[in-house]
Amino acid sequence: MPELPEVEVSRMGISPHLVGQTIKTITWRAPKLRWPIPEELKQLEGQPITAIERRAKYLLLHTPAGTAVMHLGMSGSLRVLDALVTPNKHDHVDVQLTNGKVLRYNDPRRFGAWLWCAPGQSHDVLVNLGPEPLTDAFHAEQMAQRAQGKRSTVKQFIMDNRHVVGVGNIYACEALFQARIHPTKAVGTLKITQWNTLVGAIKQTLAAAIEQGGTTLKDFSQADGKPGYFKQSLAVYGRDGEPCIECGEPIQALKIGQRNTFYCDVCQIL
Repeated sequence: MPELPEVEVSRMGISPHLVGQTIKTITWRAPKLRWPIPEELKQLEGQPITAIERRAKYLLLHTPAGTAVMHLGMSGSLRVLDALVTPNKHDHVDVQLTNGKVLRYNDPRRFGAWLWCAPGQSHDVLVNLGPEPLTDAFHAEQMAQRAQGKRSTVKQFIMDNRHVVGVGNIYACEALFQARIHPTKAVGTLKITQWNTLVGAIKQTLAAAIEQGGTTLKDFSQADGKPGYFKQSLAVYGRDGEPCIECGEPIQALKIGQRNTFYCDVCQIL
């Protein structure tokens, strides 16, 4: 599933081709993806694209008439192509521009979403989201305060969008390894020094993944069709049984909250 770095890479890839352009038509070839596609999206036709933002794992395509809220789901991807290129089987949404280009959304599993948000409003999916991890709003003191008295594992806590957005499974495993914190550690027991280390590790891990174009494990590719290269930098994720890059002991795996979790039992302190 595309996580925050992959969504940010997609935003960076499509923005130069879309911002400042005018939408000619918007069409969809399926009535619903994860949710029904709203007819209000037709209000985007004839509108200039003023900005493309990312909030958590959502992309927001802004126009004066309203905003298209996009989510890539498990297998979604966005391409900017010539409008004359014939759509493929799983090309479900087209945003055609007056310059002859088209933003095309492909999603084999149809777990993604295209939603509508009127000007000056916020969609329900964007309510109650925590701070963006690559901003100053995400810091150790805030996380320590939120975690006080909590018994959940630190991994589940940092993957909860109410506390901080966009720290998905891959990057939670990697950040916890970098911070030398065991993923099953009770979050309420972390000291402020550990939070400082972990917050820094999350920021560094996500920034490095964005710089390398995200992580391609199966479905994800960048807007130009290239894979993400952060997979080559993974220290623990998907490496169960392989030697730890620090101590040489085998990487361990377990499930936390139904998600595969990878860690080093020697390097990461419980």
